[in-house]
Amino acid sequence: MNLVPVFTVGLLGSVHCVGMCGGIVSAFSSVPAASAAARPFPVAVMTVRAPAEGALRVLAYNTGRIGSYMLAGALAGGLAGGARTLAGLTALQAGGYWLANLMLVILGLYLMDAWRGLAALETLGQGLWQRARALMRYIMPLDHPLKMLALGALWGWLPCGMVYSMLMTAMFTGSGAEGAIVMLAFGLGTLPMLLAMGMAGERLRAALQQRAVRIAAGTLVLAFGLLGLARAAMGGQAGWLDALCITGGVH
Repeated sequence: MNLVPVFTVGLLGSVHCVGMCGGIVSAFSSVPAASAAARPFPVAVMTVRAPAEGALRVLAYNTGRIGSYMLAGALAGGLAGGARTLAGLTALQAGGYWLANLMLVILGLYLMDAWRGLAALETLGQGLWQRARALMRYIMPLDHPLKMLALGALWGWLPCGMVYSMLMTAMFTGSGAEGAIVMLAFGLGTLPMLLAMGMAGERLRAALQQRAVRIAAGTLVLAFGLLGLARAAMGGQAGWLDALCITGGVH
């Protein structure tokens, strides 16, 4: 699996993460406890005494979040790999790359707010998310980096169309290990934006939620998907397109 587009999609798609996770992450940089009631999540119950403390909390949260992505990727890839082995259908995996790139097209439109069809997938994860969210009471107050790690691990199961589109890619690797690696690459792509959010707070969040930024990011993701579909249609090797498309070893 070519991981370059997976990482890049995470990087470009992280403008969506700003909307989904930006509230909680930007709250990590909050200082006055008096503002806790106005925060989107009760993180301000503990005061940040030094930039290093805030950075450690942000890093712990994102480590837990990416760890959950990897676990989901391993489960998806392992289940699909087992089904493919039992059925003996290598064409299933080959067709999966068509579907994975089509999901990138849909994701690009989703990021641009041009078509919200992907949002319907988010409703599928609501049941699991409600169970995960109920566990948060056991880690409050958030007064230790390990609790931030646990919070990130729970937040990684938040219903998100962008994550689901990447899980489709992880699924069609046909391997638990490769599925985890795909989600690791995706998670690392989202990391720079959310690390910056954790340190810069609401000002960066407001800037990144501008429509022009979302359209630019969505257009690039859409282009990745269209190139991938063109690559799948060509079959075999396609020169420079191989470095830009989600492709596998099955043709």
